[in-house]
Order: sequence, then C-alpha cells, then structure tokens
Amino acid sequence: MITIYFIIVAFLLILAVFDLFVGVSNDAVNFLNSAVGARVAKYRTVLIVASAGVLLGAVMSAGMMDVARHGIMRPDNYTFHEVMTILLAVMVTDVVVLDMFNTLGMPTSTTVSLVFELLGGTFILALLKMNADPALAVTDLLNSDKALSVIIAIFVSVAVAFFFGVVVMWLSRLVFTFNYKPRLRYTVAVFGGIAFTALVYFIFIKGIGDSPFVADGVRTWINNRTLLLLAVSFVVSALLMQVLHLLRVNVFKVIVLLGTFALAMAFAGNDLVNFIGVPLAGLDALRDFIANGNGAFNSYKMTVLMSSAKSPLSYLVIAGLVMVVAMFTSKKAKNVVKTSVDLSRQDEGDEMFGSSKVARSIVRATQDIGDVVSKIVPRRVHNIMDRRFNSSEAVLAQGAAFDEVRAAVNLVLAAMLIIAGTNYKLPLSTTYVTFMVAMGTSLADRAWGRESAVFRVTGVMSVIGGWFVTAGVAFALCAIVCALMYFGGIVVMVAFIVLDIYILWRSNRRYAAKSKEDKKENLFALMMRTRDKDIVWDLLSKHVQRTQSFVTGFVLEQFNAIVIEGFAQANLRRLRDCETALDEELGQLKKYRRQELLALKRVPDNMAIERNTWFHLGMSSDRQFIYCLKRMLEPVKEHVDNNFNPVPEEYIAEFEPVRRNINELMNLTQQMISTNRYDRYRETLAVADECKDGLSALRNRHIDRMYRDNGTSGLKVSLLYLNVLQETQELVSIMRHQLRAARKFQAKNKYAFG
Repeated sequence: MITIYFIIVAFLLILAVFDLFVGVSNDAVNFLNSAVGARVAKYRTVLIVASAGVLLGAVMSAGMMDVARHGIMRPDNYTFHEVMTILLAVMVTDVVVLDMFNTLGMPTSTTVSLVFELLGGTFILALLKMNADPALAVTDLLNSDKALSVIIAIFVSVAVAFFFGVVVMWLSRLVFTFNYKPRLRYTVAVFGGIAFTALVYFIFIKGIGDSPFVADGVRTWINNRTLLLLAVSFVVSALLMQVLHLLRVNVFKVIVLLGTFALAMAFAGNDLVNFIGVPLAGLDALRDFIANGNGAFNSYKMTVLMSSAKSPLSYLVIAGLVMVVAMFTSKKAKNVVKTSVDLSRQDEGDEMFGSSKVARSIVRATQDIGDVVSKIVPRRVHNIMDRRFNSSEAVLAQGAAFDEVRAAVNLVLAAMLIIAGTNYKLPLSTTYVTFMVAMGTSLADRAWGRESAVFRVTGVMSVIGGWFVTAGVAFALCAIVCALMYFGGIVVMVAFIVLDIYILWRSNRRYAAKSKEDKKENLFALMMRTRDKDIVWDLLSKHVQRTQSFVTGFVLEQFNAIVIEGFAQANLRRLRDCETALDEELGQLKKYRRQELLALKRVPDNMAIERNTWFHLGMSSDRQFIYCLKRMLEPVKEHVDNNFNPVPEEYIAEFEPVRRNINELMNLTQQMISTNRYDRYRETLAVADECKDGLSALRNRHIDRMYRDNGTSGLKVSLLYLNVLQETQELVSIMRHQLRAARKFQAKNKYAFG
C-alpha cells in the first residue's frame, strides 16, 4: 500500500519541476517587461540581473511554504490518507485549470488557483468529516481566519496596485515631465534615494531580517535600528545617485535594473510556494508517516504539518536554479512584451483585448466627468498640467514602449507591494499586481487615449473577472476531484494522474502549434517598433500582400470543400469544419484589419492618402469573400443535416466546368498577389467577366428548368443549386475587386516620399 504513496509523492515532485518551468515561462516574464519595454539594457543583461533576484528570492521563500501546509487546512485533524488526497487533488486540478484557461485564452493566476484549490479540497473533506463526526466544527478542520486573510489580500492587492500605480506615477510625472533629462540635476538624487531606500527596507530589513536563515541576534539588531538604517540608506543612495548622474551615468537605468532584481526576488519569494509548496508538504507528510505511522493510513494524524516548514536550503537553491535555467532556455520566456508592455505602451498598437459594452459605458461616463471637471478647473492650472504631461516630448529609446521613468515606477512599486505581502506570509498574485501597477501608471501617463481606452478598460476588467472565474472554477473543480478521490480510492487517484500526464502532453503539442502561428505576428511587431515611415510602408505592403494572398488561397480551398464534399457528396462533417474555419478566419481578418490600420497611420502622409481607398477596398473584399462563402454554406449545411434529397448528377456535372474555371482564376489571382506581378491582370479580368456571363446564362437556364419542373419533389434541391450559382457569381465579382485593389495598393508610388 505504501508504494502508491511513493508514486503519488514522486508525481507531485515531477509536477513541481514542470510547474517551475511553466511558471517562469508564463509569470516570471512580468518582472522582465519594464526593463525590456524601456530598452534599458540588453535582454541577456536583464536576464542575469533577474536571475540573481530569483535565486535570492527562492532562498527567502521558506516562510511562504506554510500556506500549503497549514495556511488553509488544519492537518492535525486529518489523517495521512486524507492529507495526501487533498494535496494530490490540488496538483491534479491545478494542471486541469491552467490548461482550461489557457485553451480559452482567459487570464489566470497560479496563486489564485493554488489558494482556492486548497480551499476547495479542504472544504469538501471537512464537510464529509463533519457529517461522519458531528463533534467536529469547521474551525477544527479549516483555518478560516488565515484563509479569509489570504483571499482578501489577493483581491485587495489588485485595487491597491492600480491605485498606487496611478498616484505614484502622476506625482513622478508631475515632477519629471516627459522631457525629464534636463530636470535630473535637481530631482534624480531624491527619486533614486527614495526608490533605493524603499527596496532596501522591503528586501533586506524586512525580507532577509525575517528569514529563518538569519541568526536571532542579527534579526534583533536590525529591528532595533530600522529607522537609522533607513536614514543612512537614503543619504548614501541619494549621494551615490547624484555622483553617478554627474559622471553621466543613466541613473534611471540603474534604478530599473535594481527594480528588476527586486521584482524577480519578489516573484520567487512569493510564487515558489505555488510550484513546490504542495509537493514538499506531501514529502514531509510521507517521511513522518514512514517514521511514525505504523501503517495506519486512515488514522494517523498529520500533526507534523502544523509546524512551520523547514525546507532544506538545498531544495530552495535547486528550485531557484531550475527557474533560472527556464528563464534562459524557455521560448515562452522570450515573449516578454505580451501583457504589461502591450497594454501600457505610450502609443497605439495591437490591443490584446477587445471592446465590451461595459467598458464603452465606463469610458463614455469618464469622458463626461472629465468634461465637467475641465470646466471647473481654472484654465491656468489646466495649461500647467498639459505642459507637464505633454507626451509629445517623451524621451523613448528606439523601439521602446514607454520611458525609463515609468519603467522605474512600475518595477519599484510592484516589487514593494509583492515583498510586503511575502513578509506577512500573504501569497499575492504577482501577475495581477504587476499588471495592475502597469495599468495604473499608463493611465496616469495619459497613455489611454480615445483610440485605446476602451480596449485597456476591457483588459483591466478581464483581469478582475479572471480572478473571480479562476477562484470559482478552482474551488469547485478541486472539491469535485477531491471527493471522487476520497470515495474512489487508489484507482481514481491513478486515473487522475494518467489524465494529468495526457493533458501535459497535449498542452506541449498545442504550444508547439501556437508557436508556429505566433511567428506570423513578427511583421506587425516590426512595423510598430520602427520609426522610419518609409520602412513602415514597405512592411505594411508585405503584410497586406501576405494577408490577401492567404485569403485568396483559403477561400478557394473552402469553396471547393463546400461545393464538392458538401454540396455534391453530402459530407456533413466537412461542412461543419468549413463553418468553424470561416468563423476563425473572420476573427483573424478583424485583427489584421486593426493592425494594418494602425500601421497605415505610420506611413508617409501622401502615401496614406493616395492608397487609402485601395487599402479599404482590399480589406472589404477579404471579408466579403468570407461572408459570401458563409451564405453559400449555410443552406447547403442545413440541406445535408436534414437529409433532404441528394443533389442530382445533372447539377454536379453541369457545375463542374464552372468550378474548374474558378479554380484557375483564383490560383492565377493568388499568384499575381503573392509575387506582386500583374502582367496578366487584364487577361484575368476578361476571363472573370466571361465566367460571370457563363454563370448568368447557367442561372437563367436553371430558373427555366425550375419553371418546367414546378410542383415536383426536387424544389428544395433546385433552390439550393440556384443559391450556389448566385453566390459563385458573387465570388467572382469579389475576386475582381480584390485583384484591382491589390494591384492599385501595391503599385509604385508616383510621388516621392515626403
């Protein structure tokens, strides 16, 4: 019997290593965003600084391990088997929840999922135990006070991060303005001293001072001299920052790198429990049971977990090294400009989130309030604020999303909040805190313009909504999994382990496929980074050319599938696949439309004016292609799904020459667009006109045939064939418009670039 528990603990430890890699790939990029977004140093330099912070944070995280041991449950009233059931249910559910949310593309948090999985598993077993033994109370089985404080801390941290992000950034910008370099002589020493002193307090005085690896005498000495240490730290750091500035060293780069170190340390110290806390609790439970349990799986109590975790230093160092290796080797970790950078950048770009009705209402109401306030505030004050917050004077490095002032505030403030939570043994969501700080600072910086505000409000609401959804799903799912394991025993436990292995394998395959898809976004990212308008135009031309060429090939493929496999062969599954593919492509086209519109604003003005009409005609043609096929597909799918009369062979044979002609036309069109060589343009339009005339004649002939066969049982299939003919004719018309738009848009400019 003990063998199965060895297998369970081994599985938990393997999952811990996997979670460390995934956690760094998905969460740790948050502490790289600001340094990379402001381009303060090379990516490798930022990684080295962050690695040092991760290692120190891992060593300091020993106290956070108590959350998994007795932060939620009261293990002294649970047996060894019950504790192992809860711990396995938590890890199994964690894999399922994260996979589910990643599949749906919803924001989530490892901290929120861990806390509520522990709460869900403990809660369901507490109900079962109280039902079996009425003498037990909820407080005997559930650490309700600590659980409530953890939940409140996670929720409040989101609002606190946003609020302080707005306030601190507003004050910082009021002092420095966007053109901050001329003013550094008088302000950089104070700013640097405050930032350094705040980090020293949270990292060294509170963090290392409360570490279990520090001697009691040292801890007492630090606590008795806190104010003196802070004063000395401020004076020394302020003088150091002033000297560095006089030596022409970019002080903000120093602060940003220091903040990166602090935030990386905060991440490791706060989030390491999410990855190894549960497995290490299971390992301690197994060791105690082997030493003292005497084989009493269902009666030996886990009192050992009531004591604070004494995680060996070697375990924490190994975990930190695994995270460092993951940062340097993980392809996911290199994608660091996906959340905070995109949503908090100073200019416009591709928005991660769409628009929602609630967000539009909030933005509209805020604008109305702003109009009222602007009428009350004196004009002089209004003008002063406008001068201090004039973003056109922003000092940005090449390709940077925001300046070094905001990067420094983002890092220092997020690190302070997270380390404060760690010192009080409150597991905060590093993803949400970092995200909300970035949102607050970008709002204070007036980066939420009318063109982007609604998308960014939607992003903030998605994060907050994701918190609630993650919490609810994690709680309910873990409760169900834990109950099934409790009643099903070892067989169900093994079944869930196998399920988790399958989910992990499938997720890795899905990520590999997604990585190939993400490579298509490189061209747009390059358009947004470069400031040379001529280069933007060249890149935009390639982007539009690639989109239209792909759409032409995609439309031809779906057209053949509908008329051959769907219309002629009555293949319902293929028709459903076509419906899904068309819906997905319509969503992609909507995204590409926004990307290309943003890029069009960055090209030379005379070029944008000249090509604007053909650009919009091409985009419209791409969407009309999809709508045309959907109009053709829906009646065919309904006909086949209802098992109506099959299509007569006469219709199929009659339509086949038309289909072949359209294939030749579409292939030729795709070739011209992809190669940007339109030497057969006139010939193609002439053939398209002939094809349209042929379809008109075929349509009229079929209508005459319908009149002759009036009242027969083949009316439904006749109407279906008529719809196919009409939409095919429309397809050819759209092809002509697209070809014309592509040729005009890609033609060499007759004006010189201005």
